[in-house]
Amino acid sequence: MASVKLTNVEKVYDNKVIAVHDFNLDIKDKEFIVFVGPSGCGKSTTLRMIAGLEEISAGTVEIDGEVVNDLQPKDRDIAMVFQNYALYPHMTVYDNIAFSLRLKKVPEEEIYQKVTWAAEILGITDYLLRKPRALSGGQRQRVAIGRAMVRNSKVFLMDEPLSNLDAKLRNQMRAEIILLRQRLDTTFIYVTHDQTEAMTLGDRIVIMKDGYIMQVGSPTEVFERPANLFVAEFIGAPKMNTFKADLVKEGGNYFVKAFGAKLPVDGPNGELLAKNGIGSREVTLGARPEHIVLADAKAENTIETKLIVSEMMGSEVHLHVRTTDDTDLIVRVPTIQLSQAQRANLHAGATLYITFEDKVMYFFDPESQENLLFH
Repeated sequence: MASVKLTNVEKVYDNKVIAVHDFNLDIKDKEFIVFVGPSGCGKSTTLRMIAGLEEISAGTVEIDGEVVNDLQPKDRDIAMVFQNYALYPHMTVYDNIAFSLRLKKVPEEEIYQKVTWAAEILGITDYLLRKPRALSGGQRQRVAIGRAMVRNSKVFLMDEPLSNLDAKLRNQMRAEIILLRQRLDTTFIYVTHDQTEAMTLGDRIVIMKDGYIMQVGSPTEVFERPANLFVAEFIGAPKMNTFKADLVKEGGNYFVKAFGAKLPVDGPNGELLAKNGIGSREVTLGARPEHIVLADAKAENTIETKLIVSEMMGSEVHLHVRTTDDTDLIVRVPTIQLSQAQRANLHAGATLYITFEDKVMYFFDPESQENLLFH
């Protein structure tokens, strides 16, 4: 088992494009860490530098306390699972899994024990004599994982391993990776662009944008305490609603003025604003779709909207509404909470009144985009 430490790591390509900027991260032994972000954010490049597949332009990578910058991938004691499986098409499943062990001259009896052990865990024992072309995408990915498992490496690296699978298989394989992690009890570094994978798999999540780390934290931390507007909008589905608003401090109380409504900010959020010395000012207000509440009538703390689209999702309904000044918002409502009258009113063009739960509003600086509650 091993810890991994990245110190001031950068990747600069020949055309002077900086793919990764001053990356610093300590990964604990046996931790499952996930790099997540949009395409081109530098997450796969960072993983490949840890693996030794990309040269490090600056900084150091340590595995188990040893600087590995100049070590070849085969000498770093890591196992990597790729997005495209990278299986040998002419070899059987057994031979694919056994390949790295045979390169190391491991005795055939030991190879047999390791291959059958991995196959049993992954549920592919019946496919050991098949060629990759005779397998489904999920089965091929299991073979790729099995090939990495038998190496008994210090660190497991996984580069978007589920992105080529359909939604149902992704859900299934995600659960299998969680079980695999429990069985192997090793250090995992996992790259994905899918926030659901990041939230369900990671002990900690590293959210990246344009080669920079935006935030590092547990799934709960990045969801409930986003450091900035990018993280707030990236984590959560549907994404957080954000719009301009006026934060007003009157005496010791805070209010938000938006779309003609006056919304009180009480409790913990008001206390945090006061603690951070925030006065009256323009803000970017954030409200997650699940934290917007349908109101029965117009009032000082409600916002009038028109329903544009209603999406029935089964256990919940997503309401796309438009305010009187043409701002689009998404409201996420559990269907069980809808009254008969509300259900009958969910048609395009219907007038809906909404309000926000004050304890789950977010306030961002319009320029720096930092979260004013937690900066």
